[in-house]
Amino acid sequence: MISLPGIEVDLIIKNAAEVVTCKGAGNADLGVELGSWIAVKEGIIVGIGTEEQFKSEFSMEKAQQIDASGKVVAPGFVDCHTHLVFYGTRVEEYANKVAGYGPEELKKLGIKTGPNRTIELTRDSEAEELFRQAKKRVETMLDYGITTIESKSGYGLTTDSEIKILEIGRRLAEETPADILNTFLGAHGFPEGMSKEVYLDIIIEEMIPEIGKLGLAEFCDAWCDEGYFTAEDSEKILKAGMAYGMKPKLHADAYSYIGGSDLALSLDMVSLDHMNYTPVEVMEKLAKTNVTAVLMPALDFAVGHKKPFDARKMLDLGLEVALATDLCPASYTQSMQFVINLACRQYQFSVEEAIKAATSGGARALDLDDRGVIEAGKIADLQIWDVPTYKHIAYELGTNAVETVIKNGQVIRSRNNMEVLIYDADSKEYSR
Repeated sequence: MISLPGIEVDLIIKNAAEVVTCKGAGNADLGVELGSWIAVKEGIIVGIGTEEQFKSEFSMEKAQQIDASGKVVAPGFVDCHTHLVFYGTRVEEYANKVAGYGPEELKKLGIKTGPNRTIELTRDSEAEELFRQAKKRVETMLDYGITTIESKSGYGLTTDSEIKILEIGRRLAEETPADILNTFLGAHGFPEGMSKEVYLDIIIEEMIPEIGKLGLAEFCDAWCDEGYFTAEDSEKILKAGMAYGMKPKLHADAYSYIGGSDLALSLDMVSLDHMNYTPVEVMEKLAKTNVTAVLMPALDFAVGHKKPFDARKMLDLGLEVALATDLCPASYTQSMQFVINLACRQYQFSVEEAIKAATSGGARALDLDDRGVIEAGKIADLQIWDVPTYKHIAYELGTNAVETVIKNGQVIRSRNNMEVLIYDADSKEYSR
């Protein structure tokens, strides 16, 4: 509790059955408080405590008050790995693959498949249409309690189209309530008809300097795997990005182990993502660093991955772990609750570990220390679940438990009252 007697606050959440603070030690301590109240002023949490404490500490007469009796308050989800901006879907590919059709059968049906199909569609699309589709995804993610989103480029593979994708990410941050953080992922593959060596030079000598000068990306990423970029290639790309202030992240060990996860040790990366083939001895070393392991059960589920990541081993070794949707045409989910369902049932997360990984873990994977927990001094990004205990978030399959979403101290979703809140990008205000 911040001791500021009589301070006038903007928002009070009262009588919560549980406040899931996510500020306990380790991967599994949620720091749950029973019956607590939360006070918010100017978008910042200024107090957590009892009704009696609040009456003596705060002036609440003018505050918006939300009664959370019988409900759970949690931090907003932080989705730390998405490919948010892309054109269309690959629904025909997915529908036929789950029916057992192989590559040759898909080819006979005339169905184009894989990332190159999305690259082709995205590269040729107008920015306004890409923005419209991505904005719809953001709004759905907000409905499901996701308040901070990482957005990767990588579906352009030319300088102009990669910049286009990153500029749309910036526009989404300006014109939606969500916080959007951009990652440059030009090293997501190779343009058709171009050698890797030529494209690698373009990434390092042209793309990164231009994107760096424009200040369009917080992070730089690469896909380090067999058939993509080697560990040596990835190191060159990430160091080039670091020279322009982009923090390093890496797709590594998703389909093979070629040294990408070892690279995380030497570059002090913010996160290492996928990790299906990461050896235990490398996991042990990573557990002694600040690198966050970003795991994506929905991607493994959607593609029927033959070697799912070993989350239980990582958690038991003490790695810092985050969960993410990996929203993309191959893993089309906008629900972190679904990701938590999968993490608990299929990957042996405890409910507590999964919630922390989707909130404070996601914040760590984006190098953010101002959110992901409910604590005085943190941003008031909050969600209220219409369930009696936090364990329902893993137990209820395919439902949306989110009743209310609060971003920067303002209510932006209120399913209980069936309110439609309109966001104005110029004033940064919401109206009913």
